[in-house]
Order: sequence, then structure tokens, then C-alpha cells
Amino acid sequence: MKQIGFIGVGIMGKSMVRNLMKAGYELHIYARKPEKVEDVIQEGAIFHPSIAECVKGREAVITIVGFPQDVEEVYFDQGNILDSADPGTYLIDMTTTSPILAEKIWKEGKEKGYPVLDAPVTGGDAGAREGTLSILVGGEKEDYEVCKPLFEAMGTNINYQGQAGCGQHAKLANQIMIAGALSGVCEAITYAKAKGLDLDTLLNSVSTGAAGSRQLDTFGPKILKEDYAPGFFLKHFIKDMKLALMEANRSGLCLDVLSQVLANYEELEAEGYGDLGTQALMKYYEMEEIEDEG
Repeated sequence: MKQIGFIGVGIMGKSMVRNLMKAGYELHIYARKPEKVEDVIQEGAIFHPSIAECVKGREAVITIVGFPQDVEEVYFDQGNILDSADPGTYLIDMTTTSPILAEKIWKEGKEKGYPVLDAPVTGGDAGAREGTLSILVGGEKEDYEVCKPLFEAMGTNINYQGQAGCGQHAKLANQIMIAGALSGVCEAITYAKAKGLDLDTLLNSVSTGAAGSRQLDTFGPKILKEDYAPGFFLKHFIKDMKLALMEANRSGLCLDVLSQVLANYEELEAEGYGDLGTQALMKYYEMEEIEDEG
């Protein structure tokens, strides 16, 4: 496998493209705004003005776009992937999207002669840059084995989760864990601040104990600096939590923490914070403080 089509060259995708090129793959890319991918074009990626041109003649096509409707568009719209890729091309959607949609792409792909994998990732922009992403793969096991070298160019913790849609279910479980852990970090900082503790000292004290977590290590220091630049957009996390809640409801599950954290984030999005990073959840608690003082 040598020639790869790649659609969705954003915060995550750009680093993934770079790592695939470092591993010796020839990257053919499509982006709605060519000016935003000039840097990777200069580094050797081949730009195409349409999805059809990007995917024709490739051995695998990788997508990592924003929302489920974007996934629908790039796969199902007339002239796009399922109309244009050569038969036998491996189609790998690495967007976090609906498990039902992942199953739909797999079914349609199977009918048209395409092996399909859903392979969402976790690890954020740093994991994408460093090539240390966790990759959660659903689909046929033999297709996973064929595509594993591609995944190994982008990540270090690569696991087959089961049939089509299982990669997405695993990612949604991951996002449920993050929602609880990050809200815990924000609530602890809010409490410590109210009690007059030195916040740097507190974070250093608890980070190596039972309260330690990746969310604390990554976002605790950023929150103290009021650094809310996105490694992962708040609005995309809302999308993921909504998908998780929808799937939980389908199984008759009551996930109260997830529901509450989603409501907090939706309030932030309504205030215009959707393009900040997930750590901007801290702003919800700051808003609550201001309301209390008022």
C-alpha cells in the first residue's frame, strides 16, 4: 500500500498526514479551503480540488472530518467517495461519529466492493503530532490487519474493537470517561480557589496520587493559566457527548454525569465559546461564581 487519499486536514488531520508521509506513504489530500493546507502541500502532500480526484487510484482513503453530516457528505453525496474510489480501496473513517452511520458506510461499502473500517482516535492534537494516538478500530478483522501499518504510522496504541461500529462505541465510552474526569478537575479547582489554596501547589500535590489523570496533567496547568486554545474543539466534544447520550438512551441507560456535563458545555456554546478547547469547561464554573456574586 503506497498511495493514500486523505480528507479532513484540520488540527488532527494535518499531523496525521505528516506522519503518514514520514512513514513513506504518498499522500493525496482534499480540503475545502486550500489556503489552510499550504504548509503540508509544501511538505509533499498532493492537493486535489475535488473529493473524486483525491480518491481515484488510491489504495486507501482516510477521512477525519467534523460532524456526522460531514461524514455523510464525503461518503454518500453524488460524485464523492462511494461513487469515485476504485473498487477494493480500503475506506477508513477516523472521525468520531455515530455507530449507526459507521454501520451504514460499512454496509454500503460492502455492496460496492469496498472494505470499510471505523477507526476513531484519541490522544488530541499532541498525540496526532507525536504519532502516539490511540486508534479504536471496528470492521472486519482481516481488513484491520491489512491496514494496521497505516495505523502504526499515526498511533502507538492500536486495538481491534469488533465489528463495524464498535470503534465508534469504544470512542464514545472514552468520551464519557473524559467528561467525568475533566468536570472533576474543574470542580476541584473551583473548590480549592474558594478555600484560598495555592492552585499550583495543589495540582503538584495530587497529580501523582489516586486523583491523578491525563485530564489533570494536560489541562490543569492550562486552566490555571487561562489557556483555552483548542487542542480539541469544545463544539466537537458536545457532538461526541450527544452521540454517546443518544446511544445510551437506545440501550436504556441513565448516564447522569454525562447528561450534566453535556448541559454545562451546551451553556458555554450558547455563550459563544464553541471554538475554545475542552478545558474551557472551567468557564462554566466561573460563570456560576459571577451569578452567585450578582
